[in-house]
Amino acid sequence: MPLSVHDLGYEPDDLKVTVSEMLVATADQSDEALDRTITEVLRTLRERLKMDVVFCSEFVDGQRVMRQVAADAARPVVRVGTSDRLEESWCHHVVEGRLPGFLPDAAQHPLARDLSASLPFSIGTHISAPIVLSNGEVYGTLCSFTFSPQDRPNPEDLKTLEMTARLTAMRLEAGRKSGQAG
Repeated sequence: MPLSVHDLGYEPDDLKVTVSEMLVATADQSDEALDRTITEVLRTLRERLKMDVVFCSEFVDGQRVMRQVAADAARPVVRVGTSDRLEESWCHHVVEGRLPGFLPDAAQHPLARDLSASLPFSIGTHISAPIVLSNGEVYGTLCSFTFSPQDRPNPEDLKTLEMTARLTAMRLEAGRKSGQAG
């Protein structure tokens, strides 16, 4: 008898199950379909984790480029296609180990506080996970943040983002392979 999500301790509406199903469902989709899937995953994460912004970035030629973004349209502080210097990004500091992946209150961390000073908006709770391809290359990061610290930040949200980053890496690689085959 095959295992079900219930046997693994997950309920059907569990966020990890939802994200897994969205990213694993059809690995041979086109780039456009892949982009739509990742965008929908980011929207789901934003809603369920109660974050103001969730994005997927790519590291390209010393820049952090925003590839997918889920944010409130009324406060678009991060936009698809925009870029900034990688060394100055929170993402880079997380990948390099200078910032933790889970910051319940960014104002309490010295480096995060310094980085916040140059931003035109505040960051409260910050959660970030690297997107690492199977060859060890860091594609970029999956990041989320709130403008004010969350009342009850959940450290388990980092595990959800890390799992989503791993699945995103698999989808990106599958998309690259299917693009080469066609």
